[in-house]
Amino acid sequence: MAMTMSLPSPTSTTLKHNNTNNFCFFPNTTTNHLTFIKNNNYNNNLTLRCKCNALFGVGDIPQQLEEVLHLDLDQTYYYLELERITKDLSETQKWGFVVFAGIIWIYLTARPGVLLGAIDSYLLAPLQLGFNSLIGRRNLKRADFVVGEKLGEGSFGVVYAGAVVPKNVTLEQKRGKAKTNRLDSRFKEKVILKMVKVGVKGADECADFEEWFNYRLSRAAPETCAEFLGSFVSDKTNSQFTKGGKWLVWKFEGDQSLLDYMRERNFPFNLESVMFGQVLQGVDSVKRSALIIKQIMRQIITSLKKIHDTGIVHRDVKPANLVVTKRGQIKLIDFGAATDLRIGKNYVPNRGLLDPDYCPPELYVMPEETPSPPPEPIAALLSPFLWQLNSPDLFDMYSAGIVLMQMAVPTLRSSAGLKNFNSDLKTFNYDLIRWREYTRRLPDLTILDLDSGRGWDLATKLISERGGYLKRGRLSASAALRHPYFLLGGDQAAAVLSKLSFSKD
Repeated sequence: MAMTMSLPSPTSTTLKHNNTNNFCFFPNTTTNHLTFIKNNNYNNNLTLRCKCNALFGVGDIPQQLEEVLHLDLDQTYYYLELERITKDLSETQKWGFVVFAGIIWIYLTARPGVLLGAIDSYLLAPLQLGFNSLIGRRNLKRADFVVGEKLGEGSFGVVYAGAVVPKNVTLEQKRGKAKTNRLDSRFKEKVILKMVKVGVKGADECADFEEWFNYRLSRAAPETCAEFLGSFVSDKTNSQFTKGGKWLVWKFEGDQSLLDYMRERNFPFNLESVMFGQVLQGVDSVKRSALIIKQIMRQIITSLKKIHDTGIVHRDVKPANLVVTKRGQIKLIDFGAATDLRIGKNYVPNRGLLDPDYCPPELYVMPEETPSPPPEPIAALLSPFLWQLNSPDLFDMYSAGIVLMQMAVPTLRSSAGLKNFNSDLKTFNYDLIRWREYTRRLPDLTILDLDSGRGWDLATKLISERGGYLKRGRLSASAALRHPYFLLGGDQAAAVLSKLSFSKD
């Protein structure tokens, strides 16, 4: 049976909600009260079900009443809508409808994320464009920045330290030697600037892709890369600026890459306090090295998982493209070679912008016979099939394995040592176990052999050919994070730090 009562205005009365019952509310226009129906047998009460079709929408219920009763109105509304749509269907047809809807949902949300990608493209990207235009981020100018020392150079660009010029500071720059290269105390807001090389074939295209991917990841996975501030085109030739030259700008989060740290003799101890906030005293040097390297690898693979979840494959994972922030975060940079396989962005079947020292044996992120992508909406709809069939994310995982080997084996940190290692790998058909057994170079694998060789096992499952019928043969980022190498004892570094903190107290 249903029970009916009148309630005064919710602003003057507090109601309690019993979670074991179901409630419906509808207005009583003659008394200016709410009618409240309590039902203990909702599924069997057809009359009440009909009355509940007149349930308030979210906007019709006073906010105070909604908060007090804790009603999940969205779920109720969708449930009633689903019941209304399927009321004329048989039980078999209803089950078929539910199964079909479930399959569609799984398909749209499966990697690389057709549904989330559509939301990003048609909602979030325009909103970001409007917001950035409003705050002036899309209106950057040459005069907004001062260029400092050169940090590095690649095929298509040169990277500089820099700073934002305060509004109350006037700079005089002259062609040639510039006095503004010294970033003094006037410049509080530091940035990283990348000058796109003028006249180099492919440089402009690469810069456009890099800008697109930085904006895309700033919305989808901002913690994986440095904060992108935008771009500008130089309006005149002055100092380092060339008229018509494009510049990309990032917030300064660190000017040293993992490669810079690896080149120092005291690696990985030079990253110990950065990673953990202090030196791990009371732990022998080999275990300390292993803990630092594990912490770095965990961050690298976590970031790769997040960008792979968006459909993006970096295609150029290496120490030089991993920036270490002052807070001990490892962030990916240089997305000029990246590809978004959800829509085919920057994807040409037989072209790859690759570093041979870190490139996997398959050379291409997708099989060479894969056709050029169709228009974006069609490519997006087909992308879950292609992703499941080809697992393009495994391309980056091979590169991550090489980075692990470099960090753990000192002789592989030099350019010559890495090239010799790659040459040997090719000789042994990319079988790391055979390489270890037959190589004459006697590498020091002590760090990887700790904890019953869990690090070594992870390396062998990242550095391999993609064998088997489904061409898997290599761990994905998700599978790698579940590997015992990362799960051993929860986290040894955390345990060590907890002991140190406890002893200080």
